[in-house]
Amino acid sequence: MGILWFVLIFISLTNHGDAHGPDSCNHEGGLCRVGNCISGEYLVRYCFKPIILCCKSLPPTTVKS
Repeated sequence: MGILWFVLIFISLTNHGDAHGPDSCNHEGGLCRVGNCISGEYLVRYCFKPIILCCKSLPPTTVKS
């Protein structure tokens, strides 16, 4: 019975909102993370809205001399 609930939750997450999934996130150089992006990353989109985020590293800053 527990497996059935897991499958139903997974199916509902994959069909929810404008979530693009992990393949789309990885293709654009991002990583799927649960909850929050870590320091040095920003939210690009959702892998599975609203729980799993697609985070991408901030570009390195350049210093002009």
